[in-house]
Amino acid sequence: MRRDPFQAIADPNRRAILSLLARERLSLNGISAHFPISRPAVSRHIRILRECGLVVVRRKGRERICEARLDRLGEVTDWIAHSRRLWEGRLDRLEDYLQTIQKGRRKRPG
Repeated sequence: MRRDPFQAIADPNRRAILSLLARERLSLNGISAHFPISRPAVSRHIRILRECGLVVVRRKGRERICEARLDRLGEVTDWIAHSRRLWEGRLDRLEDYLQTIQKGRRKRPG
């Protein structure tokens, strides 16, 4: 099953795992050492991150080394940029409207 990156960043533990792996490659045990959750829970989070394409897991001897692939976050970045433009436009129009109302109030004798 292929998931999208929005599912990955929806969970605070997965965001923290991504932040950790953005700094360095770590084994599953190395990742687990940074979290108060069980190793099986970390493995489930890693599985979801793998399915989203945000983490690659490679075998190195008996260990599984995890590495972040943050280029897949481009979809999230694009969505944020689009949303930012949309809301900035709406807020600019609201500001213009409020300024028009304020000017109208100043002109009326009072």
